[in-house]
Amino acid sequence: MNGSVPDMAGTRRIALLVVDGVSMLDIAAPSEVFAESRHASSNYELVICSPDGKNIKTGSGLSLHVDSDAHDEGPLDTVIIAGGCSMPTRALTFEHISAARHLAGRARRVASLCTGAFVLGAAGLLDGRKVTTHWNHTQRLQDRYPQAEVVHDSELVTDGNLITSAGESAGIALTLHLLREDQGNKVHSVVARDLLVYQPPDNDVASTGKLIPRNPLVRKLTEEILADPTAQYTLADLARRAAVSPRHLCRLFQEEVQTTPAKFVEQVRFDSARSLLDNGESVTNAAFMSGFGSMETLRRTFISRLGISPRAYQHRFNTVA
Repeated sequence: MNGSVPDMAGTRRIALLVVDGVSMLDIAAPSEVFAESRHASSNYELVICSPDGKNIKTGSGLSLHVDSDAHDEGPLDTVIIAGGCSMPTRALTFEHISAARHLAGRARRVASLCTGAFVLGAAGLLDGRKVTTHWNHTQRLQDRYPQAEVVHDSELVTDGNLITSAGESAGIALTLHLLREDQGNKVHSVVARDLLVYQPPDNDVASTGKLIPRNPLVRKLTEEILADPTAQYTLADLARRAAVSPRHLCRLFQEEVQTTPAKFVEQVRFDSARSLLDNGESVTNAAFMSGFGSMETLRRTFISRLGISPRAYQHRFNTVA
């Protein structure tokens, strides 16, 4: 991977490597996110590549037009390696591995979708890196490429200029992550809202269930917060429960769940409020039942995270039976 390749001036050229049997979701996710980003004045060119430039058939049997031979690609902003159901269990072809290696060597940034991590591993691009893949294949990936550090409980893993994702549906999350890196939170939020995909700010926990604390103190506290988000959870209270200093507790939370105790509590309450709204509770009830304590606090949190009020969220995005 050539991390020294500069950003392309103007248009960012993104190569998506595909082969027969590739997941259709791994094609649709980056295609839709980058296409939608044009409405926010972003300028991406997504190029579908195959190892020989020939069209392919997806795992669902649909024929897919390919734009170019991977080996003909020059400097790239990003290469994305698509996955497929059979990639963890079948022998990958020399042409597939060679194409991945060629593209990665010309890109500023490399990403894999779901089981595409196995292609990067076969190309020798995972050694010494933290990575992830579909939860059902993380141990297989670790066994096959022992020089990699496979993370078993995260949707996205970033290690320098390498980003890997777990599961087919994580493709949208990964592509939105790339968009946020390039364009900032404003463009990211616009595109996420247009696609009806909601994510917290980059420094927050992406989802309270996606990082499982290994430290028993942090795990006990997070389980208590998840079980009852309405209780009082000041930093001093949490530190007292854990019998550690507030500073040490903050350090433990950053190590284990990659956020602060206060932001973790807010994330749990936000997830709870969204779930209550999705299930038809009023904004007033959602505010108190989720632990926010007031409609105004809930409103400020929704505006900050989603750019819309809880009432507008419920009106616009709930599915009416």
